Formats: sequence, structure tokens, C-alpha cells
Amino acid sequence: MKTQGEIEAAICDGMTRFEQEYMGRGPKDIRAHLIGDMLVVRLQGVLTAAEQHLVQTLPAEKGRDLLKQVRTQIIETARPVMAELVERVTNAKVVTLHHDISTVTGEEVVLFTLEESPLVRESKRK
Repeated sequence: MKTQGEIEAAICDGMTRFEQEYMGRGPKDIRAHLIGDMLVVRLQGVLTAAEQHLVQTLPAEKGRDLLKQVRTQIIETARPVMAELVERVTNAKVVTLHHDISTVTGEEVVLFTLEESPLVRESKRK
């Protein structure tokens, strides 16, 4: 059994690998927060140079909408990969996945709801 910190660290590692493999680069910063039966992953600095250029050169709404559509499609296509990662690390089935990205800040949030709260062992440090 893992501590909450070990689960969160493993999720960050796995999500960083996912970003590198699917997007060609990893986030500048990543944090995972296990809150009961929810897992929130916050990635910062995820926009590629091409995505940043797209958002800057197209009219604001068009660039934003296009980027969000593409990212959403990628996440939906890769959902089984992400769910398998989360299920392997937490030993809990993923029920839903929610995703959003900010074209202004380059921040991405992925929220997983789990069938149950993962069992965690107490950390030795307090």
C-alpha cells in the first residue's frame, strides 16, 4: 500500500511521460492532488510552440476554440491510457475524466473521479 504522497508522485511521473509521448514535450510543472475519490492533476506550461503560435496568430476565439478542440480530442483518444495509469497507481477504477486547458496561461487540468477512495497508508512523517 502506498502513501498519498507516493500515489500523487507516481501520477505526476506517469502524466509527464504521457505529455512527452503524446504532445512531444512535458509540462514545466505538475501537481497531483488526491482528494477522497477525486484525483486532480494540474499541469503548467504545456502548450507547444506551435500551439502558442496558433493562439497568437488567429483571432482570439477561433485560436482558443481550435486548440481546445484538438486537445480535447487527444485526451478523449488517449483516455484508456490515462485511465489505466490512474487505475494501476491507485488500485481504483476511473469513473469519469474531465479536462480543460487555458490558452492564456498554458495551464491544463485533468480531473479523474474514481469508483472509491484509494486505500492509502499513513506517512511516517508528520
